[in-house]
Amino acid sequence: MNAAATPAPRPQALPRDHYRVFRAIGTRWMDNDVYGHVNNVVYYSWFDTAVNAWLIEQGALDIHAGGVIGLVIETQCNYFAPLAFPQTIEAGLRVAHLGSSSVRYEVGLFAQGEPKAAACGHFIHVYVDRETRRPVPLPEKLKATLQTLI
Repeated sequence: MNAAATPAPRPQALPRDHYRVFRAIGTRWMDNDVYGHVNNVVYYSWFDTAVNAWLIEQGALDIHAGGVIGLVIETQCNYFAPLAFPQTIEAGLRVAHLGSSSVRYEVGLFAQGEPKAAACGHFIHVYVDRETRRPVPLPEKLKATLQTLI
């Protein structure tokens, strides 16, 4: 006999206090699709923008001359409410897992001032040597900066 598998819990919109830092992202006219809301592919761009802009601002990532770069190896998003131009989006960031060469970021996308996320997702960066593209340990400055998001 096969036991019935217990279904996974349904994803829920998370509150702001789940995230450590926030950054504002302006929507653009071109972000809306023919259905009148932001197209799903734009959300992934916002994830990347929020995380990398924060790392650059903290002095933890040099996208032009640094010896280490982050490559996305996994990404996922759950959608709870539509977002649309001309809203301002507030991206909440946290680190859910910090490995020796990888990081799992969790991102919540909020309509400005809203208490619950319109979308929640994650992506995983593996940090690699810029030239060889082989995984390397997180540089100390990057690691220390990421620890503030745990």
